[in-house]
Amino acid sequence: MLCFLLLLVLCSSSATCSELLSRHRRSWIVDSFTIEEGHSGPFPYELGKINIERAYRVYFDLYGEGVDKEPKGVLSIHKESGIVSVHRAVDYEENKTLKLKFEARTTDLSIDNTLGVEISILDINDNPPRFPTDLFKISVDEETPQGSPLLTVVAYDRDQRGTPNSTFHYEIKSVAPNPSDTKFTVEESGLISFKGCLDHEVAEMFTVVVEAKDHGDVVSLSSSTTVVIHVEDGNNHLPTISGQTGSGKVREDEGGTSPLRLHVSDKDTPNSPAWRAKYTIQGDQGEHFQIKTDPDTNDGILTVIKPLDFEGGAQVELTISVENEAPYSSCKVREKTPSGLWKVDSSERDDDYQPHSVKVVIEVEDVNDPPLFNVAVKEAILGENAPIGTWVEKVTAEDPDSSHARDFVYKVGNDPAGWMTVDPHTGDITTAKTPDRESPHVFNGVYTVLVHAVDAGKPPMTGTATLNIHVTDKNDNVPHLTVDYVDVCVSDGPTTANITAFDLDDHPFGGPFTFELLGDVNGKWELDPSRGYIAGLVKKPNVMAGPHTIYLKISDMQGKFGACNLSVTVCDCSVRSDCRSRGGTATKAAFGAIGVVFASLFLLLVLLLMAVFITCRKEFTTLETSDSSVQTLLVSNIETPGTDCKRSNSVLALSTDKKPNLSSQRKSLHDRRRHSIGSPTDRERTSNCKHFTHYNTENVSHLLKDECIQANWKTLIANGNHQVDSGLNCHYFEEAKDFLSKRNSSSAMDTALPAPLHERLSRLETEEDLPEYPPHLYADEGDSDNLSELDSIDIPDNDSFDNALKDFGPKFKKLASICKPPHTENIT
Repeated sequence: MLCFLLLLVLCSSSATCSELLSRHRRSWIVDSFTIEEGHSGPFPYELGKINIERAYRVYFDLYGEGVDKEPKGVLSIHKESGIVSVHRAVDYEENKTLKLKFEARTTDLSIDNTLGVEISILDINDNPPRFPTDLFKISVDEETPQGSPLLTVVAYDRDQRGTPNSTFHYEIKSVAPNPSDTKFTVEESGLISFKGCLDHEVAEMFTVVVEAKDHGDVVSLSSSTTVVIHVEDGNNHLPTISGQTGSGKVREDEGGTSPLRLHVSDKDTPNSPAWRAKYTIQGDQGEHFQIKTDPDTNDGILTVIKPLDFEGGAQVELTISVENEAPYSSCKVREKTPSGLWKVDSSERDDDYQPHSVKVVIEVEDVNDPPLFNVAVKEAILGENAPIGTWVEKVTAEDPDSSHARDFVYKVGNDPAGWMTVDPHTGDITTAKTPDRESPHVFNGVYTVLVHAVDAGKPPMTGTATLNIHVTDKNDNVPHLTVDYVDVCVSDGPTTANITAFDLDDHPFGGPFTFELLGDVNGKWELDPSRGYIAGLVKKPNVMAGPHTIYLKISDMQGKFGACNLSVTVCDCSVRSDCRSRGGTATKAAFGAIGVVFASLFLLLVLLLMAVFITCRKEFTTLETSDSSVQTLLVSNIETPGTDCKRSNSVLALSTDKKPNLSSQRKSLHDRRRHSIGSPTDRERTSNCKHFTHYNTENVSHLLKDECIQANWKTLIANGNHQVDSGLNCHYFEEAKDFLSKRNSSSAMDTALPAPLHERLSRLETEEDLPEYPPHLYADEGDSDNLSELDSIDIPDNDSFDNALKDFGPKFKKLASICKPPHTENIT
């Protein structure tokens, strides 16, 4: 029927279809051809012949699969006889049919007829069932019950479906190892399971070979795969406590120690959940203990986490049990049945299972316990300024040790100010000093003292109690100004500055305060407001700029008051509001300017000294000194007698009309001067005082009425003897100071200048050690009565000397301190 349909299709599409139909007197005779897969030959062999009845001669051609299409070279046809031959074997799995086209041609090569032919390939069992992989690996827990699915394997056969060649089954070919209590099975679907029990200690791994075999009629083909089953160890062995180590003793009141260590044995795989141990403690009423597992040895370490008390019991009995992290399970084959699952006994922590446990006894060692106070923190009230010996509070302690129940004393542990003392036997606390609530050791009115109770144990133990003493305040402090200075600006109207006060006492002995002004402040200062913690100081317009001191009376709420001095600086605030900082800046600037001036003067002095030194080295030569004081140093460096005028033996005398005691004072000064004059060497040492007695001619001439004395003075100056005081040392200057101290004004110094001249002239007259040339007598100045026109020297009281020195200024004081002998007092 299929061939007929193909013939109709070909005829309908052929150009000669109508001719064939019209000449269809005889039909093609074509047999159905089949080729057996994998034919063994010999080749070529004749497959069949195509017969066609024609009255004329025709030739045959064959086209299509197996000829000129893949698989090529399988078939061929004889052109004249129409015999089809097979030249090689074909594979059913590659080509299940070969579709061909036959053509019949006449002698003139025209197509006589065309026929489509399909050749079937007969399948043979040449393919075994195949698994997707040759090796499977799985892991199974030891506790897995029998009948549980482990793995499903699936195979595939390429032979013709629905034929015995492609039908196959599975079977277990081998199991290694093959224990008696375990049997592996495989179902038709390829599901692998087992019967009995798995035991990791018996077999850690199974190697199962599974085979798939087809049902071929001629030959049966098969293939296999390997399934490796790893058995994970389960907890089928109970841990047991095999021993213990440690002292089993612990000191009371001591935590963190490990008195005991338990050892266990377990046949399960080390470091697995089935091997790791868990410990449980029973009988620990106070939860004093804890037991942990050593991860390396699986030992149980018993540790004291809460100190024990010997008085609560000398021994503690504990029960310690052990089990594994993984739940315990067991399996045992009881009967092997021919079909179905076997009969086994299994347990998973049922009522019959009990973990292994042991009893241990821990001994508690007695130690010396510190005394315990009945009340650890106590409160007490004490009045400020309470007298010494005032009872404050009583503390009581008890020693829990029976052997030291009464053998302890009380001591003061921490008393910052040393105010308290405690009776060592009764615990009564009394004051040893007067308490002051304003003490820095009192915080928020509370003074804290620590009291100890020390027993007589070895070593002694100490208990501590805290006593918080609330010190009640007394009004024992007066108010004070917070700041004792204030700045006020100059203005045309009243100006207010705030002043604040504080009181160390607490309420109601402190503020708000009452401020009052003391002294004559009418029309100058007033307070508004005058009550509170802050008062307003109002400056009236008529108060001048500058510093002022205001006296204040500040009273607290109880009327206790204090007097304070307030420094007020009134200044112009148009440039800067802070008067003191501006004054400080000006003072600093003034000091800086003074420093610059002194530095300049010092530099000038150095330059002058250098110039004098250079000049003297060039113009003067060193002269031998002599005891004679009548020689005169001339400009020519030649010592010759001077040109002094002649004088009588009577020397210059001052009038004593107004002050009868003047002569005696001058004589005393003259005598001290003579004793103060030493050797020439001494006079050379005192040359640094020359600038104190070097006076110009104008300062002296108006005091000297005698012409001769003035001539001698000028002669000394003209001859270059600027050091008229070569014999005057610092001792004389101090004595001159005593003489000048009698004057009560700055003119005393100018009036007293003839005194050193008189002393100098007297010495020239009375000097016994005369030089080689005779002394020259000065002109006779006449009797002392004729000198009454000279002003008398007024010598005031000794108290006015300090006032006289004030007029000389700070430079005089500095110079006086330089020339002052070591044994004299400073000039102030």
